[in-house]
Amino acid sequence: LFIGSSSIRMWKTLAEDFPEHKAINRGFGGSEIADSVRYADRIVLPYRPKIIAFYAGDNDLSKGKSPEQVLADFKEFVARVHSELPKTKIVFIAIKPSPSRWKLKDRVVKANALIEQYCSTDKRLSYADIYTPMLGADGLPRRELFIKDMLHLSPEGYDLWTSIVKPHLQVRKVTAPATRR
Repeated sequence: LFIGSSSIRMWKTLAEDFPEHKAINRGFGGSEIADSVRYADRIVLPYRPKIIAFYAGDNDLSKGKSPEQVLADFKEFVARVHSELPKTKIVFIAIKPSPSRWKLKDRVVKANALIEQYCSTDKRLSYADIYTPMLGADGLPRRELFIKDMLHLSPEGYDLWTSIVKPHLQVRKVTAPATRR
């Protein structure tokens, strides 16, 4: 299940990019992480996915949320999913370095670092770093990876994301952590 903001919604080639999976696109434009938490009962849980590829966070930062709040919202999403589907793997696709939101770069880097660290604490979580490969040798976003609005991805951008996300979608046995009594 692919869920998140417009970068997921606009990923029209999911089925052909991931032919070994039954890729379902539940992205919706303008969404923030909290929206995926709020609507999880409708857009996540009914599918009972083994793996969720999740992209959100740049709308959150753009609307003034702190990197720490982005992390807190992602933790809430993870808790919501794992309360019903404790074995589901969740892959967080890093917040991308969009030219149109380059002024948020420091907050994007911090939010990504916080989420990457959090993902390292649970074998059911994975962090797909699309941020670094989307930068050129000059340290700036590679413009060819974006359409005219310099926010959403071009076909080349989705090709890059596919190559990075695909290894994270390998299904492996995951056990839910023991619960304390």
